[in-house]
Amino acid sequence: MATFNETFEKLKCFNQEHLLAHFSNLSEFDQNQLLTEINSFDFGQIEKLHNQSLHQSNQNGNIDALMEPVPIELFGSVSKSNADDKAMWEAEGLRSIADGKVAVLLLAGGQGTRLGVNYPKGMYNIGLPSSKTLYQIKAERIRKLQELAFERFGKHGIIPWYIMTSDATRKQTQDFFEKHEYFGLKENQVKFFEQFTLPCLDFQGKVLLANPHKLAVAPDGNGGLYKALTHWKILDDMERRGIECTHVHCVDNILIRIADPRFIGFCRKMQADCGAKVVEKSAPHEAVGVVCKVDGVYQVVEYSEVSEDTACKKDKSGRLVFNAGNICNHYFTTDFLKKVCGSAEDLPHHVAKKKIPHVNENGAIIKPDKVNGIKMEKFVFDVFKYSKKFVVFDVPREDEFSPLKNAEGAASSSPTQARWALTSLHHRRIVAAGGRVEDSSGCIVDPQDCADKSKEYPISCEISPLLSYDGEGLAALVEGKILKSPVYLDESSHTPVNGSTTITN
Repeated sequence: MATFNETFEKLKCFNQEHLLAHFSNLSEFDQNQLLTEINSFDFGQIEKLHNQSLHQSNQNGNIDALMEPVPIELFGSVSKSNADDKAMWEAEGLRSIADGKVAVLLLAGGQGTRLGVNYPKGMYNIGLPSSKTLYQIKAERIRKLQELAFERFGKHGIIPWYIMTSDATRKQTQDFFEKHEYFGLKENQVKFFEQFTLPCLDFQGKVLLANPHKLAVAPDGNGGLYKALTHWKILDDMERRGIECTHVHCVDNILIRIADPRFIGFCRKMQADCGAKVVEKSAPHEAVGVVCKVDGVYQVVEYSEVSEDTACKKDKSGRLVFNAGNICNHYFTTDFLKKVCGSAEDLPHHVAKKKIPHVNENGAIIKPDKVNGIKMEKFVFDVFKYSKKFVVFDVPREDEFSPLKNAEGAASSSPTQARWALTSLHHRRIVAAGGRVEDSSGCIVDPQDCADKSKEYPISCEISPLLSYDGEGLAALVEGKILKSPVYLDESSHTPVNGSTTITN
C-alpha cells in the first residue's frame, strides 16, 4: 500500500491534497482505508473526464438542425397495430423465451435517497394489498412468462435475470433475494454484478469527502453497464447459456412488462440489433429525452437541449414531430452488446449537478440544501449510435410507464402515483375481462371516471403476476361478477360470486 507521503505527492499533482487534510485525526484503520481508496482511483483520468464532461455540457451547437424523427418504417406500436401483428410478435417472443434465448437485465445501482429510504429501491413496498416489493413483482412476472412460454411451446425455457447493483446496493440486494429464496426463481438463474463508481466533485473539480476517511463517490451511471458486463464476464455467461437477446430496464418502473414478448418478438422479426420502447410525450416540455436521429445516427436528445420551436413542432395530424419519449426500456442482441462493450471507454460522460453531502475544511459533515457539486455519468442509451438496425416500439404510457423516484407527497413519481398506476391497470384488466369493482360504499367504479393521480385510487385492486401477466385468464374468474374493494387476485383464486370482497387464499 502507498504511504502517506507517496499519496500526498500523487494528489498534489492534481490539486487534490485536501483529501488528506484530516488524516492525522483518524484511527490507523481509517487511515489505511482512506489511503487504499485514494490509490484505487486514477486522478489523471478523473481530471480528464471532468474536463471532457464540462466541455460536453457547455457545447452550444445547434442540435435542432441535425434532428430527424425516427422513420415510420422502424416504428412498432401497441396502440396503432392490428391484432394479427401483435399476436405474431407475442408468439415470436414467447417462442424465443421457450427456446431459452431471452435474458433480462435490471439496472438497480441507485440508492433510495430521493425516495427517502436507506436501502435499494427494489426492496421498496409501495403499499399494495399484497405488500409485495418491486423486486418480488418483477420476479413473479418472470416466473409467469416462463409458464406462458411452456404452455404455448412445450419447452421449459429459463429467463436469466442479471441485476446490476452498485457498491452501495449489492450486499443488501443479494441478502434480500437470499432471505426471500429468490422469490421462487432458481438461484443460478439470478446473477448479481456491480457497476463502477467515480468520485463526486465540486464545481472547481475538487474531489469531495463523504466523511474524513472516505471519498464521496457515486455509481458511474446506467451507461456504466457496458464496462461492468465485460469486467464481471456477464457476456461470457450469456453466451454459455445461449442467450441471443436481452431486455434492459430500470428498477423503478412498477409497470414494466419484463421480457415483454411483443417487444422481443417485434425486434426479432425486424432483425434489429437494438431497440427502444417509447411513450408519446405528454407535452412539448415534458422532462424526458426524445429518441430521434441526429446527424444520421440514433440517440436520445435531452429536452433541455432543443429549442422552443423544435420542441413544439407538430406534423399534419397535430402530433408533436419529436414525440418519442425515452423510458429507459431497451432491447439488445448479445452480438450488439459484445460490440459496444468493446467501445465502452469511448462513450461520453455527462455532468449531473446534485446536492452532495460532504465534509468541510473543519471536518464537519454538511448536508447541502442546494446543488453544490457534480457526478459524472454515462447513459445506457449512448450506444444507440452503434446500431446497424435500430427500431422503436411505441407503448401506452398508462399501461407501461410509472417510475418510482420521489418520496410520498412529491408532485410526481411518488409511491401514491405508482400505486395509482398499477391499480388503474389492474382495474382496467378486470373490466376488460367482464368484471366490475365496487367501492366500500357499494358504488360501481368505472376506470374512465378515475383521473386524479394526486390522490389515492378510489378502490384497492391488485392482480398477482403469478395469476396473469397481461390480463390473460381473468375472464374465467371475473366475467359477469361484481368484486368489492379491496380486491386481490392471486394464483390460488377461485371463481367469485356477486358481492365477494377479495379472491385469494
